[in-house]
Amino acid sequence: MHHFAYRDGALFAEDVDLRRIADEVGTPVYVYSSATIERHYRVFAAAMAGIRPGQPAHVFYAMKANSNLGVLRTLASLGAGADTVSEGEIRKALAAGIPAERIVFSGVGKSEAELAFAVEAGIYQVNIETEGELDLLSKVAQARGRHQAAVFRVNPDIGAGGHAKITTGSSENKFGVSFEEVHRLYARAANLPGVRIAGLALHIGSQIREVEAFEQAYAKMRALVLALRAEGHGVERLDLGGGLGIPYDIPKDFDHGPGLIEAYAAMVARVTEGLDLALGFEPGRLIVGNAGILLARVLHLNPRPTKQFLVVDAGMNDLMRPAMYEAYHEIWPVAEPVPGDAGVAYDVVGPICETGDTFATARTLPALAPGDLIAFMTAGAYGASMSSTYNQRQLVPEVLVKGDRYAVTRPRQSYEELIGTDRLPPWLA
Repeated sequence: MHHFAYRDGALFAEDVDLRRIADEVGTPVYVYSSATIERHYRVFAAAMAGIRPGQPAHVFYAMKANSNLGVLRTLASLGAGADTVSEGEIRKALAAGIPAERIVFSGVGKSEAELAFAVEAGIYQVNIETEGELDLLSKVAQARGRHQAAVFRVNPDIGAGGHAKITTGSSENKFGVSFEEVHRLYARAANLPGVRIAGLALHIGSQIREVEAFEQAYAKMRALVLALRAEGHGVERLDLGGGLGIPYDIPKDFDHGPGLIEAYAAMVARVTEGLDLALGFEPGRLIVGNAGILLARVLHLNPRPTKQFLVVDAGMNDLMRPAMYEAYHEIWPVAEPVPGDAGVAYDVVGPICETGDTFATARTLPALAPGDLIAFMTAGAYGASMSSTYNQRQLVPEVLVKGDRYAVTRPRQSYEELIGTDRLPPWLA
């Protein structure tokens, strides 16, 4: 479930009136619910721990979904690890209190400097995606007197996801080593001085709302584990990645209860039966997606003969998903709609000088006026983390709610800070 609901005629985040946040922090602004984050993590972690009682099941939160420091600290306090894809993410995970021994480093383009930082930090695991990266990691670790634990990310040629741009498991995608190469690379890695090859990993895509594709990919990984062991190799870890999806078309009484997570856990238990290894999981969107909203204010109405534009102060630089993925987000007015209101069909757009700066077309909402507030729902994942300063707009602020309290966890960027990131060359100064 999420903790956004109408109370006394207005939309609240837990026990905080969103009108108060809009007035005190300004709009646009991201608002996250601690209670939702905590609940979703606990439900997922408990289900994974129940797969093989007594055998490790590590949950590494995929922080690319939302890397807000307050969100990370909330998850760290629950025992979450972190799935990272850059040195910056590793540094931020450490700053949030996630210990190095609960951090994995993924990504297809790790640099020597990034690998060196990861090795020196003592992270749990590097997910290797190319033979060149294997050699580089061994060199970097050997130079530091380390023997870095690593796994091979395998491309199972089974892709899935809510959009072509977030499908990662097909042979046409850039991620991972091919099945045909794993046996040779595993044997080679076993003899490299700086690497302790510990197992396998995969990740087939994101926003997957059924378990069949996962099961196909995991069955291939099971066979691979058994084949490698038959060749005399040790395989002690299997990182199953993330990708479980969430509903974006959420009704007002939405409850993210038993269902997909439980079906997924049962499938994993079935496919990994008897393998005796440590399982790893990398959920991201599943944990934070429904925990966040983007709060915006109506600026103008722009009526046309065939449609009505609703112009809001949030733009595609603040929430990129609709423009990039044709993604759907529910839009709720902050003032509770009157029952039976027939509504108006709006094209909801932002202020960016792009036609693509469109959040919804012909979306029926209650009649709105300049100054009214709306909330883009299910915006906790890949919202703020993908935001930019396009059109020289300030980075959007972020707020974390806990019960009847809230705190600004990323302030709105000032114009001085925005302009100050540039430097004039000496001949123009």
